[in-house]
Amino acid sequence: MVTRRALLMSASSLVLVRPAHAETIPVTLYKNPECGCCDGYGDYLREHGFNVRAKATPDLSEISRKAGIPPDLEGCHTAFIGDYVVDGHVPVEAINRLLTERPAIKGITLPGMPLGSPGMAGAKTEPFTIYAIDQNGKSTVFMKL
Repeated sequence: MVTRRALLMSASSLVLVRPAHAETIPVTLYKNPECGCCDGYGDYLREHGFNVRAKATPDLSEISRKAGIPPDLEGCHTAFIGDYVVDGHVPVEAINRLLTERPAIKGITLPGMPLGSPGMAGAKTEPFTIYAIDQNGKSTVFMKL
């Protein structure tokens, strides 16, 4: 027989599984109006507890440029999370690291549309290289997943 106390203890442990900071941080996701993978990425972030507000725009390159993302490192869409820009199909592990460590950078990016990345169809064929963009627009490897 399951007691009320046991049920409450089990339920409270489930709440602790989701990163605490994710639920409190809104995300503004700028995306192409007809892009299914952008919608898939928004859904992926929501599944991980982020509060995503999607905004369709035909000029994603301009948004990335204004955010400081170099053209050769642009991703498929641009998200603003806290004080950072997150460009492309960046996995939540990298976002959580960014929000936990809080480095003095503009943001992170996963260039292009790699197969198997969050929101993208297909199987992952190689590690994802996520780049950090510093305040001067220079890039370094943030992490590989």
